[in-house]
Amino acid sequence: MARFCDLQSLSSPFSSHPTIPRSPNFKPIFSFHCSSASSSSSSPFTEKHSVKRYQRDDWLYKYQSDQPSVTSSCSIPYDSESIRQNDIAMQLPELKKLLEVLREKRVSNGCDDGKCGPGDVFLVGTGPGDPELLTLKAVKVIQSADLLLYDRLVSNDVLELVGPDARLLYVGKTAGYHSRTQEEIHELLLNFAEAGATVVRLKGGDPLVFGRGGEEMDFLQQQGIQVKIVPGITAASGIAAELGIPLTHRGVATSVRFLTGHSRKGGTDPLYVAENAADPDSTLVVYMGLSTLPSLALKLMHHGLPPDTPAAAVERGTTPQQRTVFAQLKDLADEIKAAELVSPTLIVIGRVVSLSPHWSLSSNEASSLVEA
Repeated sequence: MARFCDLQSLSSPFSSHPTIPRSPNFKPIFSFHCSSASSSSSSPFTEKHSVKRYQRDDWLYKYQSDQPSVTSSCSIPYDSESIRQNDIAMQLPELKKLLEVLREKRVSNGCDDGKCGPGDVFLVGTGPGDPELLTLKAVKVIQSADLLLYDRLVSNDVLELVGPDARLLYVGKTAGYHSRTQEEIHELLLNFAEAGATVVRLKGGDPLVFGRGGEEMDFLQQQGIQVKIVPGITAASGIAAELGIPLTHRGVATSVRFLTGHSRKGGTDPLYVAENAADPDSTLVVYMGLSTLPSLALKLMHHGLPPDTPAAAVERGTTPQQRTVFAQLKDLADEIKAAELVSPTLIVIGRVVSLSPHWSLSSNEASSLVEA
């Protein structure tokens, strides 16, 4: 038995924020048409090859404005690496031009011959999607940036807060397609910081929780670039609060554990050892775990976690497109499949899930937990 919810977040005043002016003559370089239960057109995030992404980053494709658009279909196989390399090649002229402009600006300001240090680099967490969950510091930094490198899970509403003179560059990753490798992202951050730009690296959630922010910080610091961290509300906290799930609760859960659902080399087994996580007195929060959940659930139950442990899976949490499945652990993978949830989906496993006002599988169970 399971319960499926389509929870609409409260409307946000940010949603009426004026969008960044873009060229009316813009033509997308690539347009991919796919049919699915949750189409990319309704996604609150930047899906790969979406027209919105190319419209937002149209400054990178100025010299391509007179070229015909290329349309493909998801049913037709294509070489994703060739597309990635072609996209990067088209961006290079404008990226080089921006670097030259920044360097000339430094010289005109008397900063030639190493008289001035590099620009500022900020790693900014943007939370799980709702722009009202941004910190004041994050908004201030976003609006002062020269260049923003943003991930797939930075919501469209957050990106509308970017200043009109700033430049946006998509560097998102999704299964099977990385618009930039991690090493390429490192080099972009370094090159523009050395040119004196204020560079902001936008990440969904918190930059230091499964966001590879530590790797970027370490790389830049080794190159003599100071990095400033602006924390964000990680998905576990933001989405649990949205559903009314206390991650810890006296007498129910004495600890909470954040787990990555990523597998080894694209397999179906999660990276961590399930027996270490099968603790009925802990809450488990699994990031990026859709593909490995069936294996994880079986292993957790094999190592002692009760099959009737309450659980929830939340797609696109804290956004208007949020969808939620509640189920017992033994049924969760099947219910997620039936609901056709897509990435990003956060999974919460533990007795605290039954304390949510949206959990209705067993009201007696929730009452007994509270009384305990």
